[in-house]
Amino acid sequence: MLHNRWIRWGAIAFVAFMLFTRPTQSAHTVKAGFDKATTGVDRAATFVTALTK
Repeated sequence: MLHNRWIRWGAIAFVAFMLFTRPTQSAHTVKAGFDKATTGVDRAATFVTALTK
């Protein structure tokens, strides 16, 4: 349990560090992640639509 807490706080500190030191690159990374998620959802919807035809 203690390891999980250290990992969580380490991740939060890393994200905060990146946001303050490289905001533009952080924004591009977040946008790319959302684009990948959107593409995945679109492909899943296409798959389900093809199953119902």
